[in-house]
Parts: sequence; structure tokens; C-alpha cells
Amino acid sequence: MNALLSNPFKEGLRKGDTQIGLWLSSTTSYMAEIAATSGYDWLLIDGEHAPNTVQDLYHQLQAIAPYASQPVIRPIEGSKALIKQVLDIGAQTLLIPMVDTAEQARQVVSATRYPPLGQRGVGASVARAARWGRIDNYMAQANESLCLLVQVESKVALENLDAILEVEGIDGVFIGPADLSASLGYPDNAGHPEVQRIIEACIYRIRAAGKAA
Repeated sequence: MNALLSNPFKEGLRKGDTQIGLWLSSTTSYMAEIAATSGYDWLLIDGEHAPNTVQDLYHQLQAIAPYASQPVIRPIEGSKALIKQVLDIGAQTLLIPMVDTAEQARQVVSATRYPPLGQRGVGASVARAARWGRIDNYMAQANESLCLLVQVESKVALENLDAILEVEGIDGVFIGPADLSASLGYPDNAGHPEVQRIIEACIYRIRAAGKAA
């Protein structure tokens, strides 16, 4: 199968396009498909704070697939095993929560790339992402089309932000305002002026490093 993988969401980030999206926390493919018909550029399927299993994520990816909206998966955490499963079911864009250090960021990058660029397990013949082995040169295409976003949402992560931004393979950084505000001593107050000042400064640093924010 001579198919080419593409990731319009990643291309939009590279070009600096404004992309409008919606957070999905319902866990149902029915709601995911309704959202996919509503004209959003991206739809984030939340596996961190919504009770989504890998199978739930799979069904929602299937529901979104016929439409233009691009799915973004946020797994509950960034372990190598979970990332492997989520990528194999067809996710191309990941948002990994609670990345506090450059070493964590490097581990996540490695988990999302096939060898020799990383440590993603090889199982294309049984993976939806590879159309069950039918996509030619799948491993190289998967490495190229993968879009990886990490969340900076703690005081420790702020201290390590510049080092995280230097990690090759990170396409963008999302500031998690709720967790960050709590970590900074302003629980339930992400709108506090000091929190907002810090977030704005972080966004400037992220963009200056050539990453999406």
C-alpha cells in the first residue's frame, strides 16, 4: 500500500497557523463524531482527567477519522508502554502531561520514535496506525509525521523549561495553568496576576526557542 502519512496539525504548527480546537472528556465515540462534524481544526481526547481506556481512545479515533478535525491524544502519563499502545491505535499527535525535566522529555521523545531514533516497539503488522502492515516504509513515515507536545505545569518544570526546550523532537509546550497555579501557591486561581505573568513569560520563551506554545 503506497500511502503517505501526513499530519495537518503538525504542519499547521510549523506554519504558525491559528488552529481552533475542543477538549473531549465524554469518553464516547458518539460525542467525538459530533464534535468532528463541527468544523474544529483539532480535537483533544483526554485520557488524563477523563476515564478513557485505550479502547475508548481507539473508538474515538475511529469516529473522528472520516472528518477533517485532527485528533490529539493526552494519555494519563508518558510511560513507554502506554505511548506505544496509543501510537499503535493510530494517534499521531500526543500531549504528554507532567513533564518536569529535560530527561523526562528525552524519554518521551524516545518512546515515540522507532529505532534508531528511539525505542518505540515494532509491531506494525498488528497496528491500526500502519493499516496492519499495509503502509510502505511505515516506520520512517511514522517518525516523520509524529507530533509531540509536552505539558509544563509545575514549579520544577518552570525551573527546567530552557533545558526542556532544547530537547530535539519536542514540537510544542503547553502550559498547564491549573496545576501550575497550585504548584506556585495559588490553588484554584489560575487567573491570579502573578500566575498569568509567569505564563505569558513562558509562552514568550517557548516561541523564542522555535516551539509551538
